[in-house]
Amino acid sequence: MNEQLRIILIIIVSVSIFGLLVFVFVRNFIRSKTNNLVKKEKNKT
Repeated sequence: MNEQLRIILIIIVSVSIFGLLVFVFVRNFIRSKTNNLVKKEKNKT
C-alpha cells in the first residue's frame, strides 16, 4: 500500500506541474495576442 500511495502522489504532482506550465504558457500566448490586437486597433484610429 505504501508503494502504491507513493506512485499515486508522484503522478498527481507531475500532472499538477505539467498543468501549471501549460496554463502559464497559454496565458502568456493569449496576452501577447490581445496586446497585438489592441495595438493594431489603436493604429487604425
